[in-house]
Amino acid sequence: MTSTTLELLQKYSVPGPRYTSYPTAPYFRTDFGEADWAAALTASAADRGLSLYAHIPFCDSLCYYCGCNMVATRDYSKTQPYLAYLDQEMARTAQRVDPARVARQLHWGGGTPTYLNPGDIRRLMAMMRRHFTLAPDAEISCEVDPRELTRAHLEALRESGFNRLSFGVQDMDPAVQQAVNRIQSAALIQQVLDWSRELGFSSINLDLIVGLPKQTVASFSRTLEQVVAWAPDRLAVFSYAHVPWLKKHQNLIQEADLPDSAMRLGLHQAVNEALGAAGYVNIGFDHFARPEDELVRAQRNKTLWRNFQGYTTHKDCDILAFGVSGISQTADVYMQNEKNLKRYEERIAATGFAVERGLKLSRDDQIRRDAITRVMCDLELDFAAFGSEWGIGFSDYFADALAELRPLADDGLVTIAADRISVTPSGRLFLRNIGMCFDRYLKQAAGEKPRYSRTA
Repeated sequence: MTSTTLELLQKYSVPGPRYTSYPTAPYFRTDFGEADWAAALTASAADRGLSLYAHIPFCDSLCYYCGCNMVATRDYSKTQPYLAYLDQEMARTAQRVDPARVARQLHWGGGTPTYLNPGDIRRLMAMMRRHFTLAPDAEISCEVDPRELTRAHLEALRESGFNRLSFGVQDMDPAVQQAVNRIQSAALIQQVLDWSRELGFSSINLDLIVGLPKQTVASFSRTLEQVVAWAPDRLAVFSYAHVPWLKKHQNLIQEADLPDSAMRLGLHQAVNEALGAAGYVNIGFDHFARPEDELVRAQRNKTLWRNFQGYTTHKDCDILAFGVSGISQTADVYMQNEKNLKRYEERIAATGFAVERGLKLSRDDQIRRDAITRVMCDLELDFAAFGSEWGIGFSDYFADALAELRPLADDGLVTIAADRISVTPSGRLFLRNIGMCFDRYLKQAAGEKPRYSRTA
């Protein structure tokens, strides 16, 4: 560990977005309503594919680090009206979408989608297939909590057409698991992985989190050793976002137990070394995959994209998100559903939509979104190619961004040549900071800015 890298981590550890969208969700407008969303659906180009998302907010227990929209409950009966409302929302949405359009991607998130019993897993997928047409080769994935998961759950997913799974592992150290209220043994995870492979899921992802309470480089290195032995196809290694002002339950985590900057840097280095040695390719921000994975091929071909589900090969798809807090998008519109479960259900019961806020993107929004996404995905920006695509002179249009990037270039995080910007190997840790240089919204007065988690 060099002192220079640690100093940079401390220097650039500032609140900032993760850029799963631009503009980011805090800038969506509450004067965007159901009529605006209905119009956006109708206006969307018929040749764009669909990416379907269903949010299942329920969990058996509360993980203290969780930043998702979830409801911890042991009352399974809550799922029944919720599934009926999902059906109603899908029906209303499908009325506005050309029936010839095909879903190329489908994902369930949460919460815990496998909170649903096997019968309701089949029921929900049948609903989605009733309202939308899935491509024969669609990428169909589900987030899975290994705890309280049965083989019957996995059989229901597989029989429903799911071909990808993402397991929440986070950390295998007992002290860390205790500190975040998520206890799961290596034997338990081994069992669910064995079942998944026996049932023929084509891609398995494991989620890990860096920055949890009581993590050390030594303890997390043991987790990484175990994870490498499990040999997943992909890994998502997220940085813990401590935002107790947004997620009150995070106050259950003792801040004194959180790793400091030096420890977080050590954790990131351990991740890069262990996964690199095991042959995984660092996609650039949180994600690792095997060299033959389609994400790696897409990055090489400069067709990789980034959206609310993270990195994807499905750039030209509208996201239709169903359920509480779901975020949908067309080519030039974002829309987020009600985040409160009771209000969501009331709104769906009344009209079939539950729009809380949204945004129609300006041309400048679209240009800057593309620039930020290209940095996040390609790790470089070719001035001439980008300028030609958008009909702009890159250096003039982004004079503000280039000026903000120069200190980062001085610190070795990017190189600025006459014809391109390139992210350096050490700059990969600071992709959020690099993206922020292109973000016009962050230049607003301090009092108008939302509060984000720290970038490092």
